Amino acid sequence: MEPAELLTLYERMALIRRTEKAAHDLFLQGLVKGTTHLAAGHEAIAVGASAALRDDDYVFATYRGHHHAMARGATPEECLAELMSRATGLCGAKGGSMHLTKAATNMLGSYAIVGAHLPMAVGAAWSAKLRGTGQLAVAFFGDGATNIGAFHEALNLAAVWKLPVLFVCENNLYMEYTPIADVTAVPRPAADRAPAYGIPGEVVDGNDVVSVQETVARLARRARAGDGPALLEAETYRHFGHSRTDPATYRPAEEVERWLKHDPLDIARGRLVEAGVPEERVTEADERARTVVQEAVEAAKNAPPPDPREAFTDVWADGGAAWRT
Repeated sequence: MEPAELLTLYERMALIRRTEKAAHDLFLQGLVKGTTHLAAGHEAIAVGASAALRDDDYVFATYRGHHHAMARGATPEECLAELMSRATGLCGAKGGSMHLTKAATNMLGSYAIVGAHLPMAVGAAWSAKLRGTGQLAVAFFGDGATNIGAFHEALNLAAVWKLPVLFVCENNLYMEYTPIADVTAVPRPAADRAPAYGIPGEVVDGNDVVSVQETVARLARRARAGDGPALLEAETYRHFGHSRTDPATYRPAEEVERWLKHDPLDIARGRLVEAGVPEERVTEADERARTVVQEAVEAAKNAPPPDPREAFTDVWADGGAAWRT
């Protein structure tokens, strides 16, 4: 990867990290309603994968999906305004933290039901194959989803039809509060299941944006060539608890310390130093990210609340609710 491209990806990760921190602070101030599931620590997966995809590829994420929305074009202001229930939010205050969606860039949603979006990604891939567009569908999901029936159904049908879909597991070791290793018969909850469906299963360092980009690019080329789906397990770690109500005291202190030393931003920063990028350019990228998020916070705070008359728009294709009866 060229140093200039890596610096761009680093700045994007820094922007996501600062947006997540802002969401955390705004929640503590009582300005974010409901709960939030922060993806701090997962940035390299979203940014690296997005860098390997085409603009018209489809992306599906979980309720821990802030990083994917921003990697696919959502701005910090749109996301924070949505979390704060403002009219300028990404979904007009109808989605909140768990349902960030930007259909204009084919980021087709964040889903609160574990595993529910995997069959949807299969459907999107089937559509792309029928239309011959060369598009790819990518479903990002947590390790806990590997024990959900929809995971196995989606992999099976995608393999049978040789669909252009990638399944990317963000394995952060915990399914909510339970270690995935305690309830799974194989060491690699995602990759070790792939052989059962006759598809490639690979493991990648999910905190190394370059490794993620290169691996996803290779698997994407394979899928577009008609060779079918693949399953990628990206090893990572969340910096916060499962949600904002979770102090994550069940995680061993030494485990947390070890993973925090393997921070995606630190790894990218180290690669930039090795590539000879001057430190001041990295600092400038950090400062640009800080400024953008600061301005986004103020803009979201000052944005108006949603108009109650908009409650029944975006529900059905005709903008009304008549079809409900």
